[in-house]
Amino acid sequence: MTTPEILDEEFESLKADLIQRHRDLGMKASGLWESELAIEIESNDGRTTARLSGLKYTEQLVFGRKPGKFPPIKAIEQWIIDKGITLENNIKASSLAFLIARKIAKEGTKYFRDGGTDLIESVITPERIQSIISRVREIDVVTMTNGLIKQLKEVA
Repeated sequence: MTTPEILDEEFESLKADLIQRHRDLGMKASGLWESELAIEIESNDGRTTARLSGLKYTEQLVFGRKPGKFPPIKAIEQWIIDKGITLENNIKASSLAFLIARKIAKEGTKYFRDGGTDLIESVITPERIQSIISRVREIDVVTMTNGLIKQLKEVA
């Protein structure tokens, strides 16, 4: 395997595990967060980089939202719909969204009050990062050794 192939395999595994953890934590609503996780692998001048990126609100999923300004009410209303929250007593989704936004502005989200979540840190651990580095390094050493052997044979 090449370095880009290893990184692609490892990052696809990270992505799958992040999606599973997202679901395990009960965070899934519309599925947009999961579908927008993206892997980019680039090779330039013998150097390969890999990146896993997601939507901006990943920060709120990890750390929560601190009290202060009102969060976007329309986004909360869409979350209510996506989560399939049952509305009782003839309350409208927009009214419930306003109440939730007001509470978040006053107290922060539950994730914030709980000190955040382990969405990222439970998946992207130092041990896992080291394992990926070791796999890439192993391939690089083999590739370099084979290249040196080939060069030495050509000289001989």
